[in-house]
Amino acid sequence: MSNLAAVFAVFLRLGLTSFGGPIAHLGYFRDEFVERRRWIGDRTYGELVALCQFLPGPASSQVGFAIGLRRAGLAGAVAAFSAFTLPSAALMVWAATRIGTVTGPIATGAVDGLKVVAVAVVAHAVWGMARSLAPDRPRGTIAIASAVGVALVGGPVAPLGAIALGALAGVLWLGETAAEPEGPAGADEALPSAGIRVGVIALVILIGLLVASPIAARVTGNGSVALFDAFFRSGTLVFGGGHVVLPLLESAIVAPGWVDAQAFVAGYGAAQALPGPLFAFAAYLGALSSVGPGGAAGAAIAIVAIFLPGFLLLLATLPVWAALRRRARARGLVRGASAAVVGILGAALYDPVFTTSVTRIDQFALALGCFGLLTLWRCPAWVVVVLGAGFGATAGALVSG
Repeated sequence: MSNLAAVFAVFLRLGLTSFGGPIAHLGYFRDEFVERRRWIGDRTYGELVALCQFLPGPASSQVGFAIGLRRAGLAGAVAAFSAFTLPSAALMVWAATRIGTVTGPIATGAVDGLKVVAVAVVAHAVWGMARSLAPDRPRGTIAIASAVGVALVGGPVAPLGAIALGALAGVLWLGETAAEPEGPAGADEALPSAGIRVGVIALVILIGLLVASPIAARVTGNGSVALFDAFFRSGTLVFGGGHVVLPLLESAIVAPGWVDAQAFVAGYGAAQALPGPLFAFAAYLGALSSVGPGGAAGAAIAIVAIFLPGFLLLLATLPVWAALRRRARARGLVRGASAAVVGILGAALYDPVFTTSVTRIDQFALALGCFGLLTLWRCPAWVVVVLGAGFGATAGALVSG
């Protein structure tokens, strides 16, 4: 199988099985690409996570895009995005016409089981990343301080602040230390990059679309252009993860009356139960929107528009950062920011992942069992997903019976 085909196949499977939201996705990615396939080393992975957390856009999808870029170039990046997003986008288009029809205790129990699996996946990621990215006292201290800060402050700005402070602490505390070997064995230290030329082109396209799309929407009065502009602007302004896009989309889509408020809330609820990126909610809104072509065409416009800014900015940033990271102080910045990411994931493991998923003793037992399967028995994450969903569905059937 070629690299491109392998990228598409693996990300398609992840798009079908990666439940639990963006933090859980990072756990699934680490299990698949760092632990099992060794397409990328743990330190480089942590660096990518830190960079994508700091940039606007859907962080987990940006990380997946970068992994595809590293494995199979620009075509691989597009394949990774398409395969990871397609299942949830297709389900959201279906939900636009059938929202609320899948109910009952068995379906609800399966969803509950999948949420518990996400707890185990994130815990596994935090455990593994802590050993690699925060193995000593200085970085362990940065990770713990970041977790405490994010937990106490809360909100979408807290992770950005934690990464910035972690990076600063790394520059002051870790910047003069020698470079460490990349792990695991066989992984190249180089960051994925399409090159400076592609980065400049990406930045020009990003700025051009930001300026031109609202003007074109107003001048032409074309619904498809207006739909693209609304989702493109929303995707550009999203800092702090998928849930932050909710008020932006509400302002851009519901406020002007393109989608009914009740339908908006119902679709957002459905998006929580689906695998893949939360930004796939855009497909639902594009399909329902009274502006633009609606249906599958409207969904396609919305999906491309909301993801495109984050990917363009990542392409523009990667070659610049790849050049800077070789310097001693830049290495300290990377280590501090990566340690902060461990703390951010640790805080997210508690809230919202654990607090919203584990409310009963049987769910806690399932979470421990799934964690053991991932860490002790090295079970693939998709196997644990299937077992968790089956356990949850069975529990729902027993309760209803």
